[in-house]
Amino acid sequence: MPLPRLALTRDVSHGPLDGAWWPRCDALELELPALVGSLDPGFGTVTRVTVDTAAWPDAPRTVMTPDHVIEVVLTDVDTEAHAITLDCGTVGRWELLVIPPDEPGGAATRMLAAAADPGNPLTAPQMLALAETDLDREATWESEGGSGIV
Repeated sequence: MPLPRLALTRDVSHGPLDGAWWPRCDALELELPALVGSLDPGFGTVTRVTVDTAAWPDAPRTVMTPDHVIEVVLTDVDTEAHAITLDCGTVGRWELLVIPPDEPGGAATRMLAAAADPGNPLTAPQMLALAETDLDREATWESEGGSGIV
C-alpha cells in the first residue's frame, strides 16, 4: 500500500491538533498499519487508537500491524469527530484530523497544511466545517461563471 497522506506538526503543537491524515478509503484495518508504519520511531509504539464511530462505522476492535496489535476504541464524542487519537503509551498522544477519503484534492491539501500548523486553533470538526463552507463558496463561484478556465 502506498505511504499514507500525512502532515504532522514539526514542533510542539499549541492547538488541539498535531496534524492531519487523509486515508484513501474508510477501511481502518487497511489504512492504520500504513499510517503507523510511516511514523517516526520517536513517536513510540502506537498501542491504541481512538476513532469516531461516524467516520469509521465498521472499525474492528483490533488492527494487526507487522509487529504488534493496536487496540481500537470507538467514540461518539462530538469533539473527537473526524479525528484519530494515537496513543503511544508513555511517549505521548497525538490528535490528527481525519480528512474524508473522498475529499477533493485541493481542499485536502489545504487541510493537511493547516492542521500541521502549530498555531492552528481549530478542532477537527471546526476544520471540516470550514472546508465545507469553502467548497460551497467555490462551487457557487464557479456556477456563476467565476471559473479560472479561459
